[in-house]
Amino acid sequence: MNFDLPLVLGSAVVGFLVGLTGMGGGALMTPMLVLIFGVTPSAAISSDLVAALFMKPLGVAIHWRRGTVQGKIVKYLCFGSVPAAFVGTFAMHLAGQSATAEKRLELLLGVALILGAGAMIARFVLPSRHSGSGSEITIRRLPIIAIGIFGGFMVGLTSVGAGSLILVLLLFLYPNLRSDQLVGTDLAQSIPLTLAATVGSLLFGHVEFALTSSIIIGSVPAVVVGALLSSRDMSRLIRPFIAGVALLSGLKYVGLPIPALGVAAVVIFAIVVVATVRTRYVEKLPEIESPDVALLTTN
Repeated sequence: MNFDLPLVLGSAVVGFLVGLTGMGGGALMTPMLVLIFGVTPSAAISSDLVAALFMKPLGVAIHWRRGTVQGKIVKYLCFGSVPAAFVGTFAMHLAGQSATAEKRLELLLGVALILGAGAMIARFVLPSRHSGSGSEITIRRLPIIAIGIFGGFMVGLTSVGAGSLILVLLLFLYPNLRSDQLVGTDLAQSIPLTLAATVGSLLFGHVEFALTSSIIIGSVPAVVVGALLSSRDMSRLIRPFIAGVALLSGLKYVGLPIPALGVAAVVIFAIVVVATVRTRYVEKLPEIESPDVALLTTN
């Protein structure tokens, strides 16, 4: 089997950023495959989903050991996300692989990336508000299942959503959960979600195995390295820039002209820099505790 060295290296960069920041790779890997390597959207989405199944277990194991996974929330999320992810891959299959179908899928991917970038920004500016143990959780079954259905379908259809949309919707539903508990719970439910989407992708024939192998070879070791080097400060510094890249990719997919895209890039970069500087200043104030401190002090 032939491996594409540039693709392996690009996947390593994405994997390293995922391990360093804990963010989902769908907002970076799929745009990289389509925009830089010229992969069709259907093949990029399906291959990214299969590769993600190899990238996520490390993060889940770490959070499970730390006791930051809310098992009951995971269960009800999976009730919605697992079947919805399978349906999402089937919907992509029904759309076909013609040039018109790929263009429509590219548009949907753009919308998903814009939503995902908005969710990342919301998570950045609206952190969880409670630093306690979060042990007393009222399980709101129907809203949790609804979040799972929406997020699972978006992941199955576009590969975007597990690390952004679902997490932020959980933040609005459970604002008192610590940041590490939100991340751990979202990561845990993403394993069966991604597995369902992977099964669907394999059944419906969108996966390109040479492409997937190159992604796995590059990304999985890099995720481990990124996770070992991760820190609260580095994570919060990089996340806004990743959100900005995802937003620009989404705008490109939905057809924003190149001159307007250039203006948008300047504006987004300026906003990200100001927001990052402001956040780092606020974190230095003694009366305000960063929500990510829990990542360092949990069990």
